[in-house]
Amino acid sequence: MHKARKRFGQNFLHDAGIIDRIVKSIAPKPGQHVIEIGPGHGALTEPLLDATGGELDVVELDRDLIPILRTKFFRAEKLRIHEADALSFDFGSLATDERPMRLVGNLPYNISTPLMFHLLNYADRIHDMHFMLQKEVVQRLCAAPGDNAYGRLGIMMQYHCEARYLFTVPPGAFTPAPKVESAIVRLNPRKTLPFVAKDPKKFEIVVRTAFGQRRKTLRNNLKTLISDAQLEAIGINPGARAETLGIEQFVNIANALSDAEGS
Repeated sequence: MHKARKRFGQNFLHDAGIIDRIVKSIAPKPGQHVIEIGPGHGALTEPLLDATGGELDVVELDRDLIPILRTKFFRAEKLRIHEADALSFDFGSLATDERPMRLVGNLPYNISTPLMFHLLNYADRIHDMHFMLQKEVVQRLCAAPGDNAYGRLGIMMQYHCEARYLFTVPPGAFTPAPKVESAIVRLNPRKTLPFVAKDPKKFEIVVRTAFGQRRKTLRNNLKTLISDAQLEAIGINPGARAETLGIEQFVNIANALSDAEGS
């Protein structure tokens, strides 16, 4: 039996009850384009294949798992296995027809955040994403202004997606058991952005800089980008902390900078 590799952050799901609950949350149907990231030993792969009528794309980095998956699912003629690093994989290459992609995965803790940012590049072709992540990461993804977990990750992801915390998964559902709890999150890319940043890169810089030192005020963290007078002109208190601002306010700051620069 293939052993979990620490360098890949592998923890294989084995709890049948949790697997069933995840699949029911996803509710895949025949004809839908489902893509699983990091199938591991195929614990989720099997019920996903059953639900989709046998069609599934999987992206797996660990080359030793590829023959295990091919052997286990040798009857699944429409299972397409892609040996690749999801962090650099072109998910657009899988969008070969008009069907929106539905992404699923038990993501290794060490790559979950950069991978989600990578996937945002394909947001216009994605219907939804269901991921198993470290519970703390899911809390950050779904946090609201004023929450302790609220910060850059939640703001950037919620700008692009609706995020919903579905349920918690205990360590015992995995082999080997991780030292932390996990949780399932649903991310639905927004068809229309509620607030539009004129320059998305500037928006990203504002958010990152505002949370540079959480205990400091906007005045201190953003002093190299924007003045107190500029903040006050758009109705933002320079003495406030970043965690008290909503996404719209961060967009307004970024747009004020764009306007000031004439961009």
